[in-house]
Amino acid sequence: MKALLIGGTGTISSAVTRRAVSLGWEVYILNRGNRNSSVPEDVCIINADINNESETSEKLAGMTFDTVCDFICFTPEQAERDIRLFSGKTKQFIFISSASVYNKPVRDYRITEGTSLANKYWEYSRNKIAVEELLMKSYRDNNFPVTIVRPSHTYDERSVPLGVHGKNGSYQVLKRMLEGKAVIIHGDGTSLWTITHNSDFAKGFTGLMGNPHAVGEAFHITSDESVTWNQIYQTIADALGTELKPYYVSSEFLASVSDYDLTGSLIGDKAQSVVFDNTKIKRIVPEFKAEVHVEQGIRNTVEYVLSHPECQTPDPDFDQWCDKVINALENAKKLCC
Repeated sequence: MKALLIGGTGTISSAVTRRAVSLGWEVYILNRGNRNSSVPEDVCIINADINNESETSEKLAGMTFDTVCDFICFTPEQAERDIRLFSGKTKQFIFISSASVYNKPVRDYRITEGTSLANKYWEYSRNKIAVEELLMKSYRDNNFPVTIVRPSHTYDERSVPLGVHGKNGSYQVLKRMLEGKAVIIHGDGTSLWTITHNSDFAKGFTGLMGNPHAVGEAFHITSDESVTWNQIYQTIADALGTELKPYYVSSEFLASVSDYDLTGSLIGDKAQSVVFDNTKIKRIVPEFKAEVHVEQGIRNTVEYVLSHPECQTPDPDFDQWCDKVINALENAKKLCC
């Protein structure tokens, strides 16, 4: 079986690459070659920019695949390009969407693939919905063999899963904890969230690759374990061996005083309780089971980050912003007394 992975080195795609190779797939990766040092030796790398359609078409001339997976398609225009590039050249095209496309808050706390799609807060999610609609129309009208996959919050050993962080990732929050500083948790920390380790996600994903029952269908792939944000942050503090000092701030306030896209990522996603029903992926991929529990995954990730300096990128701007938000709210409390 022959697969082309567009991207192939990100949090999700790197795990898929490794597992596909271990299962005996003939794997090709198409990317610009910026992060290929960790790609398995058995993978064939095609250096090209997928956004340069003519270059990509030339590099792939004469090649056909059982499965093509695009991990970096974000807009309808990019999806139209993929349809042109891969129509008649693959038996399956897997589009990586997002679980943020689901309309939240949900009417039933259990999210299924049949939950309605809408997100008025986040353009990223609206674009993903538009891509899904375009690809499914192409499937209905022209038999373009699409499979849609919707990951939720998927993480690996390089980045601790958090609700509020800066542009440089999670390390600055860990640093604040180790320094005894308060860390901002959106809301009151009691909403439910689902985090999925990328090694577990890859089990479900590779089970869909080359699977004829997956064509024309959408699947989310997540852990069955839902925990509160308080539990997530407490688990991080425990892994660090330090005291958690939470500072609770409403998501609306955080979004209104931030240059970060917290309107989309919080109000449109992480501030909502999410519990996923994975019945559909388990029916199509019976071997799928998420086995990395929250405590284990976070502990392993914290240990990895602390032992790898390249994962310890300071973010002084985010650190100062946290202090500014906390000080402003503490001063407001004094004015009301």
